[in-house]
Amino acid sequence: MPFPSIHANDDVEAKHAANHQDTEPPASFVDGPTNHLDIFSVDPELGEHFEGDILLSPYQKLAIETDTDLSERNGLISSTKRWPNRTVVYHIVQDDFDEEQLQMIKDAMNDIANKSCIKFRPKEKDEHAVTIQGSECGCFSSVGLQNEGHKEGDEEPQLLNLSSNCFKKYGTIVHEILHTLGFYHMQSTYDRDEFVKIVWENIEPGKEHNFKKYTVNTVTDFGVSYDYGSVMHYPEKAFSNNGNKTIIPLQENVEIGQREGMSESDVIKLNRMYCEESGEPISYITDTLKEK
Repeated sequence: MPFPSIHANDDVEAKHAANHQDTEPPASFVDGPTNHLDIFSVDPELGEHFEGDILLSPYQKLAIETDTDLSERNGLISSTKRWPNRTVVYHIVQDDFDEEQLQMIKDAMNDIANKSCIKFRPKEKDEHAVTIQGSECGCFSSVGLQNEGHKEGDEEPQLLNLSSNCFKKYGTIVHEILHTLGFYHMQSTYDRDEFVKIVWENIEPGKEHNFKKYTVNTVTDFGVSYDYGSVMHYPEKAFSNNGNKTIIPLQENVEIGQREGMSESDVIKLNRMYCEESGEPISYITDTLKEK
C-alpha cells in the first residue's frame, strides 16, 4: 500500500478512541524483564532501552554516562535535533505491518500534522529518514533528529520500532512519533518533584535510572506547566517491582499515563517547538484557547 506525504487532514483521534479500546496483551506475553509483576508484561513501552523506549545516540549516551555536555541529550532545546523544514522524512518497512497497523501509523501522523505545522513525507533516494519497523520487540524511538555521520555516508539508521503490542493503544503510536520529533518523557522534567512523588522503593532494582530528572539546561517546558495528562507521561506503575505505584501525583483526582492521544499541552509545546517561527498560523492553538 503506497504511503503518501501527510500534511493536515481530518481529525482521527476520536475515531481511534471509539475503535481502538485499550486492551492488554495475553498474560503470557513477556518481552523484556521476566519479573511477572513487571508492568512491561502489559506495556511494551517499558523495555530495556533508556527510560524504556528511548534509543540514545552515542553522543547522548556519553552525555548521560559522564553527566557532561548535557545539550547532547536534549531534543527540546537544541534546534539541531529538530527536523529541518518542519518535515519528518520516513521509510516504513511495510512487510512488518498489516493494513490496520499501517492505517494507525498514518492516522497518528495525520493527527500530529492536523494540529501543527509538521509534515510527513516518504524518503526519496539517499536522504536521511526515520525507519519505521516492527521487527524488534517493544516500542522505542530516538529523540529528535539523529543524522550524525549522514554526510560522510556512515550514518547509523534512525529507528522507530512498533511491535504488534504497540498497536493495543493508539496513543502509543503518537507517543513514539513525538519522541522522534524531539519530546522526552513528562515525568523526567527538571521540576517534576513539585508535581509527582517518585516511590523509589517500588522501582525494580536496576531501573532507577529511568526516573532521573533532566536539568533546566536540558529540556524546556516552552512556558507550559506540568501536564499530568500528557501522552508523554509514564503510567503510575511504571517499572514497578511489586505491583504498587512508582509515581504518585501530588494533585488529587488526576490520572497519568493516558495513551489516547496528544493533550492540549502536548499540542501547544509541539507548536511552540516547531511552528512559531515558521510564519504559518497556529490555528489549532488559537481555536483551543478561544474555547476557554
